[in-house]
Amino acid sequence: MKKKLFILLAVLLLGAVIFAAALPSILKSQGLHPDYTGPSYEVPNGRALIITTSHAVLNKPGETKGKKTGVFGSELSVPYYDFQDAGMSVDVASIKGGAIPIDPMSYRFMIITDADKRSRKDDKFQEQVQNSLKIDDVDFTQYDIVFLAGGWGAAYDLGQSDVLATKISEAYYGSDAIIGGVCHGPLGLVKAKDENGGLLIAGRKMTGVTDKQIDELKINYTPLHPESALRAAGVIFEANTAKRDLFATHVVVDDEGRFVTGQNQNSGHVTAHEMMKLVAEAQ
Repeated sequence: MKKKLFILLAVLLLGAVIFAAALPSILKSQGLHPDYTGPSYEVPNGRALIITTSHAVLNKPGETKGKKTGVFGSELSVPYYDFQDAGMSVDVASIKGGAIPIDPMSYRFMIITDADKRSRKDDKFQEQVQNSLKIDDVDFTQYDIVFLAGGWGAAYDLGQSDVLATKISEAYYGSDAIIGGVCHGPLGLVKAKDENGGLLIAGRKMTGVTDKQIDELKINYTPLHPESALRAAGVIFEANTAKRDLFATHVVVDDEGRFVTGQNQNSGHVTAHEMMKLVAEAQ
């Protein structure tokens, strides 16, 4: 009896190990973090600014404690290396400056991307993440691309920041910068104003995390939800769906060609390359 039980446990353990080893490939086959297969662009001497959250706790209203969160790793690392590999210099800024919180979920074995792995061994990247620029001190008009990274932390501070809203408007009117982001990142656009005091993004086609995906992940107590907030700002919201929206992806370029937004963590590569395409075409 004991021998049979031992064999059964050994078989179950082996099955669990095989499943765990296969899980990253299974998730990828369903659409998580797809490889980029589109055209590449060279942007020598270009400058890109990536902006992230400074919020580190997934807390409900009235709470100060909760699970660790922040920027979702690949939503920072993927555009960072796409821009860098295209010949651009990349600066990293955050709402408060200093150390950027990275959601520990980003680095779980079944989710971590090649860009994340590269970033963890990159001293320059780590230096920028630990000592990010404070957005107050950055002139957005000096950049060709302004990219807003997402993650749950962004729901707490990107859309609430008057400084960020002003900087986005300055970048739009004071330069030819291509502006955008993925997932919760586009929340950083919702308060930006146009020259008449209206909302800058009203009437534009955009995307971000869907309410459906938030419901599926059951983290619906954050202060702002991208789909709802973008629609409230007058955006013509677009998105794709799937059996599980975790595996959906969609990228939108607005009609003017100034804003590029991606639906979620699966949209990083295409969003970054569409932004570089617009910069390259304007050179």
